[in-house]
Amino acid sequence: MDKISTLHDAVESLEDGSFTLAFGGITLYRRPMGFALALLHKFQQAGTPSELSLLCFTAGLESDILVGAGMVSTVRTCYFGLEAFGLAPQYTAAVGAGEVQVIEESEASIANGLRAEMAGIGFMPSTAWQGTDMLSLRSDVQSIRDPYSGEVLTAFPAIQADVAVIHALQADRSGNASIGLHKGVDQELSLVAEKVILTTEKIVDDIDQADIVGVSVDSIVELPHGAWPTSCHPLYPFDAEN
Repeated sequence: MDKISTLHDAVESLEDGSFTLAFGGITLYRRPMGFALALLHKFQQAGTPSELSLLCFTAGLESDILVGAGMVSTVRTCYFGLEAFGLAPQYTAAVGAGEVQVIEESEASIANGLRAEMAGIGFMPSTAWQGTDMLSLRSDVQSIRDPYSGEVLTAFPAIQADVAVIHALQADRSGNASIGLHKGVDQELSLVAEKVILTTEKIVDDIDQADIVGVSVDSIVELPHGAWPTSCHPLYPFDAEN
């Protein structure tokens, strides 16, 4: 099945109003910058989508742009920043002003929440967060007792996403895609989201190794330099000057 779309049509396919938007990539690598900028343009023209719940394993420049535009009401991520370039200024200001709700997460809580959703269950048990103050920050994260060992564990609730946008190195026309060695949680996001949009540096006839399988993908947009100015190793590095 040919799933190729234009960037305009992919952005326009998103529902108006509020929904949970997940961005792939990690820190300043392989972020869907081109898509985020197109979504910003739609918001500036039509005032929608707004009140987004933003889900990222790590959030970076692409997310800070949307927060700064006033499009985001809730953020859940284990890190929001620009690495060596410091704090994410729009996010820092918005949280300080009480304009954005932060759902406290860690690597473990996001990973286990996604695994629970993939398994079709309400939560995933883990030893993470036990003995920390993190439990006091999330009333929806509970401690449970293992019925077999008696050990106290953390029950991380399943995490859902309405839309996931992932930037790939290359993809075929059916949505099978290669995303490189640094995958983050992109494979998991592609399996839990109701809609998956891929932007890709190049559309090819055949994929040697599919990190994301086409059956989970709804549309593909060929977008060279779609991660710029973040990096897309090994195709191009982070552009620190621009």
